Amino acid sequence: MHEFGIMESALALAEKNTRTAGATQIHRLKVRVGKLSGVVPEALRFAFAALKTNTLAATAEFEIEEVPAVCWCAACAAEFEAKNLNYECPRCHQPSGDLRRGKEMDLASLEIS
Repeated sequence: MHEFGIMESALALAEKNTRTAGATQIHRLKVRVGKLSGVVPEALRFAFAALKTNTLAATAEFEIEEVPAVCWCAACAAEFEAKNLNYECPRCHQPSGDLRRGKEMDLASLEIS
């Protein structure tokens, strides 16, 4: 389960940022996970619960913002959500090869003190 490695990195980054800010505790940690990132949100939650002990996030809340797959249609000059991995514009039915969002996995925010 690669989510453990991902969460280890996220916690290390969160702790580094917390210490750099002169804080000693993480109250909330929020990550953004794209639908096409290959990360399973429930596995990430499990990894957080298992790894947070003895970290600055030991009592922190964990939040995941799930990011849908969003494409750009050049013909319509509009974004659309790629549902069921269908990259066809729902307005003009042209295929899109321009994925704008949906692959990200990042540390979105921290609440610290």
